[in-house]
Amino acid sequence: MIDISMEMEQYDCPFIDTTADYAVSFSSFQWEFNESTRELETRMVVQADERGALDDGLRALKEHGNMHEYRLLKRWDDIAHIRTTIDETDAMQTIRANDGYITGPFYVEAGSELWHVGFDSEECADRTLSDLERNNEYSVLTREQNSMPDLQELVLNANPAMHLIEGGRELSDVERETLQAAIEDGYFESPRETTLGALAEEFDISKPAVSKNLRRGQQKVITRMVDVLDDIDLA
Repeated sequence: MIDISMEMEQYDCPFIDTTADYAVSFSSFQWEFNESTRELETRMVVQADERGALDDGLRALKEHGNMHEYRLLKRWDDIAHIRTTIDETDAMQTIRANDGYITGPFYVEAGSELWHVGFDSEECADRTLSDLERNNEYSVLTREQNSMPDLQELVLNANPAMHLIEGGRELSDVERETLQAAIEDGYFESPRETTLGALAEEFDISKPAVSKNLRRGQQKVITRMVDVLDDIDLA
């Protein structure tokens, strides 16, 4: 399998057009292509720096000429969950015509889209990249050839990886921010580059309070890691 990551600029994609004009980003977590209608259905998370930018971006997306169906499923201040259906774009058609397939989620920001696509041979990959140049602009970020053992390892470790991700979601905002600051400031380095007191001053709380937040965050992360060690060893 040839696995390619690329930054894509399509000229007929509603998501790319919207991020080129408004300060929003789109992250896909579900997509389904309808062979009969040649349409792509997606569920996405939309993010912006503030509510006004999100309002403008969602309005522009809904009114885009290549948007067939738009539904706002849920909204939290400057984050939204949407469901959309769009026409097959030129780049999508090119990849599918050359037996390519999607291997990872889309991420769209500032007028370009991060794609992860796969091909069964070098010939198919080269032909697709050549064809894409006709009507799109792109840059290849990574290109890797994965062997069967590599793919098997990826599949076997998918569940442990998701378990670790769920552990990250268990962290409260305070625990996450405290751990991040401790790592960035060098609290866990040897010798330490910052102190518990400095972290306490950064968060404007007492040293016992910041120590408590650190311990709670570490316990959640380490517990998840220990849970998956056996699964990773078996893989």
